Amino acid sequence: MKRILVCGSNGLLGQKLAWLFDRESDYEVLHTSHHRSFVHEQVLVDYTQLDITNRGDVKSLISSYRPDVILNAAAMTNVDACEREKEQAWKANVTAVENLSEVCRRIDAKLVHISTDYVFDGKTGHYKENDRVNPINYYGKTKLAGENVIISSGIDHAILRTIVVYGVGVNVKNNFALWVINSLNEKKQIRCVDDQISNPTNVFDLAMAMKRIVEQDISGVYHVCGAETISRYDFAVRAAEVFGYDPSLIQRIKTTELRQDAQRPLNTSFIFEKAKQAFHYQPMNATQGLTMLQQELTGIHLN
Repeated sequence: MKRILVCGSNGLLGQKLAWLFDRESDYEVLHTSHHRSFVHEQVLVDYTQLDITNRGDVKSLISSYRPDVILNAAAMTNVDACEREKEQAWKANVTAVENLSEVCRRIDAKLVHISTDYVFDGKTGHYKENDRVNPINYYGKTKLAGENVIISSGIDHAILRTIVVYGVGVNVKNNFALWVINSLNEKKQIRCVDDQISNPTNVFDLAMAMKRIVEQDISGVYHVCGAETISRYDFAVRAAEVFGYDPSLIQRIKTTELRQDAQRPLNTSFIFEKAKQAFHYQPMNATQGLTMLQQELTGIHLN
């Protein structure tokens, strides 16, 4: 029986992983995050508190549990906050990864880690895994540094780069899709950029990819994203269509009008052919992903 340790279990992706692995008897899974308890009170999982930025805590828990695979779904992902709070961002996205890599090397465990489209500068789009990386904001720099820590450590690993992950969970941070839907539901006018192009990813697709990586013991760097290349504005309009809201509430703007703390790469669309070949990755397009989200939000809860 494979032993799995999940870091970041209370986040959007972590909750989806708990739901997926909860249905499997082939794995012994220990869920962790920096919170005292697991957010789903009605879902029974093995859970313990763990701060992965604390080297001593990581060492002691993992040395006693001795997982075969560690799934790292924890990160500081607020791009503007990373620009403002650089020390905290480095701690969450690099120091934590150093701690996990070090202990994986010691007990010969595999690390499956989530990275981001923001390792690219967004000048060309249609990025493949081996295209030149060039992050233009601090978040992207920390995530690239995390990737480099893992690769240079020599441990068995899989790094999944993903884009604009959305979905529903308990007490999860607002993601782009939820912000759009909640705003339109309240008949609020919103501004969405039409010059940021990417492949928004339903969290279910990302969690399934991680599960397949574990099942098939796959290693390497993979682009794991939604099937459709679309602007933030068009994605918001698609959400309005799927949920039956008024799309005229969505105002089309340019990224420069937002005056955000962190610079944004404009076209970070991915080619995910490598993942398709390696583990038959077949993600949803924007309409399919948003329809699934609608079903979850209207009470057909997956958990």
